[in-house]
Amino acid sequence: MSKRDELSIDQQELTAAWQRVLPDTLNEADRAEVMADEADPRALRLTIQTAGHQMYTFDFKVTYVDNREIQTTLIDVEKDGRSVDERTDIIQQLVEDYRRHIHECAQALHELTHA
Repeated sequence: MSKRDELSIDQQELTAAWQRVLPDTLNEADRAEVMADEADPRALRLTIQTAGHQMYTFDFKVTYVDNREIQTTLIDVEKDGRSVDERTDIIQQLVEDYRRHIHECAQALHELTHA
């Protein structure tokens, strides 16, 4: 990775930007929380709560590989506070959907991360 491809934005600033933009890329009734990953200065932790009666909560780790590319890792899925099997079709569809939204958010922030 060349020096100019490194992420040059402060983690707190990045977290604040994601908090602003992520809700715009999600389904209107879904809720998202964004936190800095204290163990990794290039990573964020996202918690997304699905709308409606499903009551699923998805935890993702988003790591900046460089200033353009992110890696999205599913950490956990819970329903009503209990871990659930992440391999079911409905969960896999939701995970893929949220991954797309997360990548949309990262693209929307390119101006900030690409500086």
